[in-house]
Amino acid sequence: MKAIVYTKYGSPDVLQLKEVEKPEPKDNEVLIKIYATSLNASDVEFLTASPSYVRMWGLLKPKYNILGSDIAGKVEAIGKNVTLFQVGDDVYGDVMYRWGGLAEYVCAPEKSLMLKPSNLSFEDAASIPQAAVVALQSLNYNEPLKKGQKVLIIGAGGSTGSFAIQIAKAYGAEVTGVDNTEKLEMMRSLGADHVIDYTKENFTKNGKQYDLIVGLVTPHSIFDYKRSLNSKGAFVMTGGFVPKLLQTLIFGSLISVFSNKKMGILMHEQNKKDLGIINKLYNDGKLVPVIDKKYSLKDAAKAFQSLIDGKAKGKVVILQT
Repeated sequence: MKAIVYTKYGSPDVLQLKEVEKPEPKDNEVLIKIYATSLNASDVEFLTASPSYVRMWGLLKPKYNILGSDIAGKVEAIGKNVTLFQVGDDVYGDVMYRWGGLAEYVCAPEKSLMLKPSNLSFEDAASIPQAAVVALQSLNYNEPLKKGQKVLIIGAGGSTGSFAIQIAKAYGAEVTGVDNTEKLEMMRSLGADHVIDYTKENFTKNGKQYDLIVGLVTPHSIFDYKRSLNSKGAFVMTGGFVPKLLQTLIFGSLISVFSNKKMGILMHEQNKKDLGIINKLYNDGKLVPVIDKKYSLKDAAKAFQSLIDGKAKGKVVILQT
């Protein structure tokens, strides 16, 4: 089968289209013929080994040689202990930490997959699992999001941010999206009540305060975010470079102990319950995956570069053609 392979950390230039052996499912796994795969920030992190904590999964070279965790496709074979799926089922899910989605086929544990709703295209299904669940869990980080709460989303024009805006609006929140000039109109179209162009305005200095700040990207100090929270507000960081992670871990924990403000790091946990909530929002017309561009497998390097450059509005999807 064809797959995008990398054997060393680096830029998208290290990605190669190769013929590799088609996998065979273990007893609790299904073999999926992949129709679509979407990229996440985690794919870029594991490609470039930045942040450096990625090297826990391979100090000098990648442990897994095929990236891609958000997949959608059709079950082609099942292991002898599989009970949830049958050959021919359309499925989707997040296979992070075993990867393999940038290929024609992948094996995945049945517990990491869900049946794809018939009204959900393969492209849209592949764009959902990780980004939408991270968005949902971030918005409910401190407590369930309530109607009327003020939410600020940093990086709201990206893959996770495009979901976060829509989910927050579905909960009835007042949403402010922060991103670059090119993404302002898209954020408005998704329902953002206010938008901030970070190239022209530093939101931490405008005197406004929020009930929740979601840091999908975190260019500022933890103390800047603290200043932008109301007296019982919360800040959640979803990832980033080690210095900012350590700052949030250490000082955010202290702030959480000695004040009513809660500041911390999201420990994303993929689960079917949250995917079910996302499915309902989709079926109710309250959430629509935003796909910036679709690439073929052979153009995977270009897809990665669009994420690295920060130009993608919403999700980047790779199709098997």
